[in-house]
Amino acid sequence: MIKKILEIQNLTKYYGKILGVENIALQLEEGEIFGFIGPNGAGKSTTIRSIMNLINKTSGKVLIENKEFNKDNIELKEKIGYLPSEINLYDDLTVREMLDYHESFYKKDIHDKRVELVKRFELDEKKKIEDLSLGNLKKLGIILAFMHEPKILILDEPTSGLDPIMQNIFYDLLKEEKSKGNTIFYSTHILNEVPKICDRVGIIKEGKLIKVEKIEDLIDKSLTRITITSDQVKEIKNDLNIDTILEDRKTIKFANKLAHDELIKQLSKYKIDRILIEEATLEDMFLNYYQ
Repeated sequence: MIKKILEIQNLTKYYGKILGVENIALQLEEGEIFGFIGPNGAGKSTTIRSIMNLINKTSGKVLIENKEFNKDNIELKEKIGYLPSEINLYDDLTVREMLDYHESFYKKDIHDKRVELVKRFELDEKKKIEDLSLGNLKKLGIILAFMHEPKILILDEPTSGLDPIMQNIFYDLLKEEKSKGNTIFYSTHILNEVPKICDRVGIIKEGKLIKVEKIEDLIDKSLTRITITSDQVKEIKNDLNIDTILEDRKTIKFANKLAHDELIKQLSKYKIDRILIEEATLEDMFLNYYQ
Protein backbone atom coordinates (compact mmCIF):
# COMPACT_ATOMS: atom_id res chain seq x y z
CA MET A 1 0.00 0.00 0.00
CA ILE A 2 1.30 3.46 -0.93
CA LYS A 3 2.13 5.53 2.14
CA LYS A 4 1.63 9.29 2.03
CA ILE A 5 4.57 11.07 3.68
CA LEU A 6 4.24 14.78 2.86
CA GLU A 7 1.00 16.54 2.02
CA ILE A 8 0.60 20.18 1.02
CA GLN A 9 -2.98 21.41 1.32
CA ASN A 10 -3.98 24.54 -0.63
CA LEU A 11 -0.80 26.41 0.25
CA THR A 12 -1.06 30.13 -0.51
CA LYS A 13 1.44 32.89 0.17
CA TYR A 14 1.06 36.56 -0.64
CA TYR A 15 3.69 39.22 0.02
CA GLY A 16 1.30 42.05 0.68
CA LYS A 17 -0.68 42.19 -2.58
CA ILE A 18 1.98 40.33 -4.56
CA LEU A 19 1.31 36.67 -5.24
CA GLY A 20 3.99 34.20 -4.17
CA VAL A 21 2.09 30.93 -4.63
CA GLU A 22 -1.60 30.09 -4.70
CA ASN A 23 -3.48 26.90 -3.80
CA ILE A 24 -0.53 24.54 -4.11
CA ALA A 25 -1.82 21.02 -3.41
CA LEU A 26 0.53 18.03 -3.50
CA GLN A 27 1.00 14.59 -1.96
CA LEU A 28 4.41 12.93 -1.84
CA GLU A 29 4.67 9.19 -1.39
CA GLU A 30 7.14 7.16 0.62
CA GLY A 31 10.30 6.37 -1.36
CA GLU A 32 9.75 8.72 -4.29
CA ILE A 33 11.82 11.53 -5.75
CA PHE A 34 9.45 14.34 -6.73
CA GLY A 35 10.80 16.97 -9.11
CA PHE A 36 9.44 20.48 -8.61
CA ILE A 37 10.34 22.48 -11.69
CA GLY A 38 9.92 25.98 -12.96
CA PRO A 39 12.06 28.98 -13.93
CA ASN A 40 13.47 31.38 -11.36
CA GLY A 41 10.66 33.42 -9.85
CA ALA A 42 7.94 30.80 -10.48
CA GLY A 43 7.38 30.15 -6.76
CA LYS A 44 9.58 27.12 -6.05
CA SER A 45 11.54 28.64 -3.16
CA THR A 46 8.43 30.32 -1.72
CA THR A 47 6.73 26.91 -1.62
CA ILE A 48 9.73 25.32 0.08
CA ARG A 49 10.19 28.11 2.62
CA SER A 50 6.49 27.88 3.45
CA ILE A 51 6.76 24.11 3.91
CA MET A 52 9.74 24.64 6.23
CA ASN A 53 7.93 27.39 8.20
CA LEU A 54 10.69 29.86 7.35
CA ILE A 55 8.02 32.27 6.15
CA ASN A 56 4.42 32.54 7.30
CA LYS A 57 1.78 31.06 5.03
CA THR A 58 -1.17 33.21 4.04
CA SER A 59 -3.27 30.05 4.17
CA GLY A 60 -3.01 26.30 3.81
CA LYS A 61 -1.44 23.42 5.72
CA VAL A 62 1.56 21.11 5.51
CA LEU A 63 1.20 17.60 6.92
CA ILE A 64 4.02 15.14 7.57
CA GLU A 65 2.83 11.58 8.13
CA ASN A 66 -0.67 13.05 8.64
CA LYS A 67 0.49 15.43 11.39
CA GLU A 68 0.42 19.17 10.83
CA PHE A 69 3.94 20.52 10.59
CA ASN A 70 4.62 23.80 12.37
CA LYS A 71 7.81 25.57 13.47
CA ASP A 72 7.56 24.27 17.05
CA ASN A 73 7.24 20.59 16.17
CA ILE A 74 10.74 19.28 16.98
CA GLU A 75 9.79 15.62 16.44
CA LEU A 76 8.81 16.27 12.83
CA LYS A 77 11.76 18.60 12.21
CA GLU A 78 14.14 15.76 13.05
CA LYS A 79 12.67 13.75 10.17
CA ILE A 80 13.54 16.44 7.62
CA GLY A 81 16.79 17.27 5.88
CA TYR A 82 16.70 20.72 4.29
CA LEU A 83 19.06 22.22 1.73
CA PRO A 84 18.30 25.86 0.85
CA SER A 85 19.20 27.33 -2.53
CA GLU A 86 21.50 29.85 -0.84
CA ILE A 87 23.62 28.59 2.04
CA ASN A 88 24.42 31.03 4.83
CA LEU A 89 26.45 29.65 7.75
CA TYR A 90 28.81 30.97 10.43
CA ASP A 91 31.72 32.28 8.36
CA ASP A 92 34.19 32.36 11.25
CA LEU A 93 33.81 28.62 11.97
CA THR A 94 35.78 25.89 10.31
CA VAL A 95 33.94 23.14 8.46
CA ARG A 96 34.75 20.75 11.32
CA GLU A 97 33.34 23.17 13.92
CA MET A 98 30.17 23.65 11.87
CA LEU A 99 29.68 19.89 11.55
CA ASP A 100 30.37 19.38 15.27
CA TYR A 101 27.79 22.04 16.09
CA HIS A 102 25.20 20.42 13.81
CA GLU A 103 25.96 16.98 15.22
CA SER A 104 25.28 18.25 18.75
CA PHE A 105 21.60 18.86 17.87
CA TYR A 106 20.82 15.14 17.71
CA LYS A 107 20.52 12.58 20.49
CA LYS A 108 21.34 9.68 18.17
CA ASP A 109 24.89 9.04 17.00
CA ILE A 110 25.28 10.47 13.49
CA HIS A 111 29.08 10.77 13.46
CA ASP A 112 29.74 7.78 11.19
CA LYS A 113 27.35 9.11 8.55
CA ARG A 114 29.04 12.50 8.74
CA VAL A 115 32.48 10.92 8.22
CA GLU A 116 31.19 8.91 5.26
CA LEU A 117 29.70 12.00 3.57
CA VAL A 118 32.76 14.20 4.18
CA LYS A 119 34.94 11.54 2.55
CA ARG A 120 32.50 11.02 -0.29
CA PHE A 121 32.30 14.70 -1.18
CA GLU A 122 36.02 15.28 -0.58
CA LEU A 123 35.49 18.20 1.79
CA ASP A 124 38.38 19.65 3.80
CA GLU A 125 37.17 20.03 7.41
CA LYS A 126 40.08 22.32 8.32
CA LYS A 127 38.97 25.14 6.04
CA LYS A 128 37.03 28.12 7.33
CA ILE A 129 33.56 28.53 5.92
CA GLU A 130 34.37 32.03 4.68
CA ASP A 131 37.14 30.53 2.53
CA LEU A 132 35.00 27.89 0.83
CA SER A 133 34.25 28.09 -2.87
CA LEU A 134 30.60 28.01 -3.99
CA GLY A 135 30.93 24.32 -4.84
CA ASN A 136 32.48 23.39 -1.48
CA LEU A 137 29.87 25.45 0.36
CA LYS A 138 27.17 23.47 -1.48
CA LYS A 139 28.89 20.21 -0.50
CA LEU A 140 28.81 21.31 3.15
CA GLY A 141 25.10 22.13 2.81
CA ILE A 142 24.43 18.67 1.38
CA ILE A 143 26.31 16.98 4.24
CA LEU A 144 24.39 19.01 6.82
CA ALA A 145 21.09 18.03 5.19
CA PHE A 146 21.89 14.31 4.92
CA MET A 147 24.06 13.48 7.94
CA HIS A 148 21.24 12.83 10.40
CA GLU A 149 19.67 10.35 7.92
CA PRO A 150 16.29 12.08 7.59
CA LYS A 151 13.17 10.39 6.27
CA ILE A 152 12.26 13.41 4.12
CA LEU A 153 14.72 15.52 2.13
CA ILE A 154 13.68 18.94 0.86
CA LEU A 155 16.25 20.21 -1.60
CA ASP A 156 16.18 23.63 -3.28
CA GLU A 157 18.46 23.87 -6.36
CA PRO A 158 20.83 21.29 -4.84
CA THR A 159 23.35 20.94 -7.68
CA SER A 160 24.05 24.61 -8.39
CA GLY A 161 27.78 25.12 -7.90
CA LEU A 162 28.68 21.42 -8.09
CA ASP A 163 31.03 20.25 -10.85
CA PRO A 164 29.84 17.35 -13.08
CA ILE A 165 31.74 14.70 -11.08
CA MET A 166 30.21 15.85 -7.80
CA GLN A 167 26.79 16.07 -9.44
CA ASN A 168 27.01 12.37 -10.32
CA ILE A 169 28.12 11.52 -6.78
CA PHE A 170 25.12 13.47 -5.52
CA TYR A 171 22.72 11.66 -7.89
CA ASP A 172 24.04 8.33 -6.60
CA LEU A 173 23.38 9.51 -3.05
CA LEU A 174 19.78 10.40 -3.95
CA LYS A 175 19.20 6.96 -5.47
CA GLU A 176 20.54 5.33 -2.31
CA GLU A 177 18.17 7.40 -0.16
CA LYS A 178 15.27 6.42 -2.39
CA SER A 179 16.23 2.72 -2.08
CA LYS A 180 15.97 3.10 1.71
CA GLY A 181 12.38 4.30 1.34
CA ASN A 182 13.15 7.97 2.00
CA THR A 183 11.20 10.70 0.20
CA ILE A 184 12.84 13.55 -1.70
CA PHE A 185 11.29 16.86 -2.76
CA TYR A 186 13.65 18.11 -5.45
CA SER A 187 13.27 21.69 -6.68
CA THR A 188 15.24 22.70 -9.75
CA HIS A 189 15.24 24.80 -12.90
CA ILE A 190 17.85 22.52 -14.54
CA LEU A 191 15.51 20.38 -16.59
CA ASN A 192 17.94 17.72 -17.79
CA GLU A 193 18.34 16.57 -14.16
CA VAL A 194 14.71 15.57 -13.82
CA PRO A 195 14.42 12.42 -16.00
CA LYS A 196 17.68 11.07 -14.52
CA ILE A 197 16.40 10.85 -10.96
CA CYS A 198 12.72 11.79 -10.52
CA ASP A 199 9.66 9.54 -10.39
CA ARG A 200 7.13 12.33 -10.78
CA VAL A 201 7.31 15.98 -11.64
CA GLY A 202 5.24 19.05 -10.78
CA ILE A 203 5.43 22.14 -12.99
CA ILE A 204 4.89 25.51 -11.35
CA LYS A 205 4.11 28.67 -13.33
CA GLU A 206 3.54 32.14 -11.90
CA GLY A 207 2.88 30.72 -8.44
CA LYS A 208 0.42 28.05 -9.54
CA LEU A 209 0.92 24.31 -9.94
CA ILE A 210 -0.15 23.64 -13.52
CA LYS A 211 0.80 19.98 -14.00
CA VAL A 212 1.74 16.88 -11.97
CA GLU A 213 2.81 13.86 -13.98
CA LYS A 214 4.78 10.64 -13.74
CA ILE A 215 8.04 10.89 -15.65
CA GLU A 216 7.26 7.85 -17.82
CA ASP A 217 3.83 9.30 -18.69
CA LEU A 218 5.40 12.64 -19.55
CA ILE A 219 7.85 10.88 -21.86
CA ASP A 220 5.07 8.74 -23.42
CA LYS A 221 3.12 11.90 -24.18
CA SER A 222 6.16 13.68 -25.51
CA LEU A 223 5.73 15.96 -28.46
CA THR A 224 7.79 15.67 -31.61
CA ARG A 225 9.40 18.49 -33.51
CA ILE A 226 8.71 18.42 -37.26
CA THR A 227 10.76 20.31 -39.84
CA ILE A 228 9.34 20.39 -43.38
CA THR A 229 10.91 21.80 -46.54
CA SER A 230 8.40 22.36 -49.33
CA ASP A 231 7.19 24.94 -51.84
CA GLN A 232 3.78 24.57 -50.15
CA VAL A 233 4.70 25.42 -46.55
CA LYS A 234 2.08 28.19 -46.36
CA GLU A 235 -0.70 25.76 -47.36
CA ILE A 236 0.62 23.08 -44.96
CA LYS A 237 0.71 25.59 -42.10
CA ASN A 238 -2.87 26.70 -42.74
CA ASP A 239 -4.16 23.14 -43.23
CA LEU A 240 -2.65 21.81 -40.02
CA ASN A 241 -3.46 25.02 -38.11
CA ILE A 242 -0.05 25.08 -36.45
CA ASP A 243 2.06 27.66 -34.67
CA THR A 244 5.56 27.53 -36.05
CA ILE A 245 8.77 27.59 -34.04
CA LEU A 246 10.79 28.54 -37.10
CA GLU A 247 9.60 29.67 -40.51
CA ASP A 248 11.03 30.96 -43.76
CA ARG A 249 9.94 30.89 -47.40
CA LYS A 250 10.34 27.12 -47.90
CA THR A 251 10.78 25.67 -44.40
CA ILE A 252 8.64 25.41 -41.28
CA LYS A 253 9.39 23.83 -37.90
CA PHE A 254 6.60 23.14 -35.42
CA ALA A 255 5.61 21.15 -32.35
CA ASN A 256 3.54 18.19 -33.46
CA LYS A 257 0.78 16.76 -31.28
CA LEU A 258 -0.72 14.40 -33.89
CA ALA A 259 -0.03 10.68 -34.11
CA HIS A 260 2.58 10.12 -36.79
CA ASP A 261 0.25 8.11 -39.04
CA GLU A 262 -2.34 10.92 -38.92
CA LEU A 263 0.34 13.53 -39.63
CA ILE A 264 1.66 11.60 -42.65
CA LYS A 265 -1.88 11.13 -43.95
CA GLN A 266 -2.48 14.87 -43.82
CA LEU A 267 0.88 15.67 -45.42
CA SER A 268 0.46 13.14 -48.23
CA LYS A 269 -1.52 15.63 -50.33
CA TYR A 270 1.50 17.97 -50.57
CA LYS A 271 4.80 17.75 -52.41
CA ILE A 272 7.43 17.67 -49.67
CA ASP A 273 11.14 17.93 -50.42
CA ARG A 274 12.34 17.02 -46.94
CA ILE A 275 10.87 16.10 -43.56
CA LEU A 276 12.69 15.70 -40.26
CA ILE A 277 10.99 14.21 -37.18
CA GLU A 278 12.75 14.75 -33.83
CA GLU A 279 11.76 13.61 -30.35
CA ALA A 280 11.06 16.57 -28.08
CA THR A 281 13.27 16.99 -25.03
CA LEU A 282 11.95 17.65 -21.54
CA GLU A 283 12.95 21.26 -22.15
CA ASP A 284 10.69 21.33 -25.22
CA MET A 285 7.77 19.89 -23.25
CA PHE A 286 8.38 22.31 -20.41
CA LEU A 287 8.43 25.28 -22.79
CA ASN A 288 5.18 24.01 -24.29
CA TYR A 289 3.52 24.46 -20.86
CA TYR A 290 5.06 27.92 -20.57
CA GLN A 291 3.83 29.27 -23.89
